[in-house]
Amino acid sequence: MIDLDDTDRAILRAMAQDATQSAGALGRRIGLSQPATWRRIKRLEDAGVIAGRRVVMDREALGFGVTVFLGIKLATKGRVSLEDFERAATAIPEVQIVQHVLGLFDYRLRVVARDIADFERVLRRRIMTLPGVGQVEANVLLTEERRPGPI
Repeated sequence: MIDLDDTDRAILRAMAQDATQSAGALGRRIGLSQPATWRRIKRLEDAGVIAGRRVVMDREALGFGVTVFLGIKLATKGRVSLEDFERAATAIPEVQIVQHVLGLFDYRLRVVARDIADFERVLRRRIMTLPGVGQVEANVLLTEERRPGPI
């Protein structure tokens, strides 16, 4: 665990908005020199606070206009290993996220598709054929607000 001060938090907030900024640009934004900013970023990376930098792609611009969250309850927990299900689910290109959860369902999947007809194809041909799938509940995403999280 690392102690974060207000400057560390400012760096994290700025990077959450745009991680492509140079240390110099980031430093100017928060009032630090480039070397001081770089050292702080390096310390945050070494401590595991910054675990990576990702590119956020616009799914609609790529032709994926539908996002669906699936709740999946396994029918045969004893016969199918969780690893088998997870391995098969992550191999489906349209499945963006596989979460093992506690509650009504065993898994929650985030699935993207070009449209509802494309989602139906993915559901019938890929999701429903996953090992051990029992009950499936679908929730179509209407809007989404992305937030950087508590910093």
